[in-house]
Amino acid sequence: MNRVIVAGGGPVGLAAAIYARTAGFAVTVFEPRAMPADKACGEGVMPSAVAELARLGVHPAGLPFRGIRYLDGSAMAESRFPARPGLGVRRTELSAALLQRALELGVQVVPGRVTDLWVGADGVRVGPLAADWLIGADGLHSPLRDLIAGVARGEPGRRAQGSAPRPGLPRVGLPRVGRHGVGRHGVGLRRFGLRRHYRMRPWTDLVEVYWSAIGEAYVTPVGPDLVGVAVLSRRDPDRGRSLDELLAHFPALVERLLGAAPAGRTQGAGPLLQRVRRRSAGRMLLVGDAAGYVDALTGEGIAMGLRTAKAAVTCLAADRPQDYERAWRGITREYRLLTRALVEATRVPPIRRHLVAAAAGTPWLFDAAIRSLAR
Repeated sequence: MNRVIVAGGGPVGLAAAIYARTAGFAVTVFEPRAMPADKACGEGVMPSAVAELARLGVHPAGLPFRGIRYLDGSAMAESRFPARPGLGVRRTELSAALLQRALELGVQVVPGRVTDLWVGADGVRVGPLAADWLIGADGLHSPLRDLIAGVARGEPGRRAQGSAPRPGLPRVGLPRVGRHGVGRHGVGLRRFGLRRHYRMRPWTDLVEVYWSAIGEAYVTPVGPDLVGVAVLSRRDPDRGRSLDELLAHFPALVERLLGAAPAGRTQGAGPLLQRVRRRSAGRMLLVGDAAGYVDALTGEGIAMGLRTAKAAVTCLAADRPQDYERAWRGITREYRLLTRALVEATRVPPIRRHLVAAAAGTPWLFDAAIRSLAR
């Protein structure tokens, strides 16, 4: 039986493991964090992704949401999904449901990071474990991304000190990646996210997006007495930008949250933009955020992650990894174009100030955009 190693045990890595296992591969997942792992994200799963999770046999507990509402001062635009709802679900709950399904199917989960890697023409090896393929699902600032770029350029493997390479499989030292990841980022497009939960009853069955001059605040109902609040902005939290400071720019939301107790710690992520030239090299493929990311503005992270994981496994099952790059571009094209256009447009103050009012004035256009995100 052919084996796939998955680097990363977040939702997309576990989904890739489930796809691979159902395709007949033996699968081992490496994850250095305690599972189920948490992460700063909006926690709204779009309807198409909810349906795909169900097809995988994954049914996380959460709270359905029926659409999206934009708010900016007195302006409001609202659109409801035409068919099934999305799902507000804690990241840990989503990961736990995927982990349970993966284990039911016989996926092996190993605590640890992929740091001892050999790559050859006929396979890969992580420590003593040999496999036919490696899927990198190690997140926004993927250490495997530089490795794949180097292999794609034809660079020879770098031997780590203290070990001899095994015959036919040159050892490759994984590069250290700084907090800003690899690749170049447009300065104006660098955005960061902060997320906190509040213990309170949700006041709506929609995901609300509050707009201000500094960014957006996303409110997602994730339980009968829990809401998640995530703020996206160009203000780097590592430079002293606290979530409370950012929330002050959203007075209507602050009023909603009055008296609600924070639940758990505040988490951050960013910069969000990750430009990636290659998503595959030889027997290694990147999926999810590791394969490249634009922004969380449209809330499609999980949906895109599931689709890219499925495409990667489909290519491996057909023994055609060379098809993955084209498949990835086709799957993500609409997301990349729409999200980049929105992020670029909202950098212009007059557009940002009038965007919600314009959406409210053209409800047919706003409905079309939301339907596109839901499918």
